[in-house]
Amino acid sequence: MRRAIYPGSFDPATLGHLDIITRAAKLFDEVLVVVMTNVKKKNNYAFTVEERVDFLERCTKNLENVKVDSYNGLLAEYAKKVDAVAVVKGLRAVSDFEDEFQQSLTNKKLNPDLETVFLTADADSMFLSSSVVKQVCSLGGDVYDFVPEEISEDIIKKLRNT
Repeated sequence: MRRAIYPGSFDPATLGHLDIITRAAKLFDEVLVVVMTNVKKKNNYAFTVEERVDFLERCTKNLENVKVDSYNGLLAEYAKKVDAVAVVKGLRAVSDFEDEFQQSLTNKKLNPDLETVFLTADADSMFLSSSVVKQVCSLGGDVYDFVPEEISEDIIKKLRNT
């Protein structure tokens, strides 16, 4: 079985994330979407790990070969633990590549059997990030075109009451 990991903070999941998940599910036998802690964002999460896992499970329930998990540690170690052959990363712009490339090289050093597959964002979601969603929503803007329908009301309720 060719298992891939799609890691991220997913705070919250966006249509861009869902696009990458759907496309990765066509390339691999199984895709593990893993909610991880980004040390750069550690104290700035709007949603708990449990909420983010729940959101992703609801958004991917129709994708039979996608599972959702959470992990707090090194991605390379998680990949060994679950016997993954690849990490899937979405790229929105050239600026994303530098950081993702560095992470890819680090993961390869820590786990030589682990490959990284880069998928470019769909043109309709290249501008989209979780940070944009949080900002637009918290200021009263319409985010229905940015997040999956299954979780849009939960996102709006939490971000407008915070």
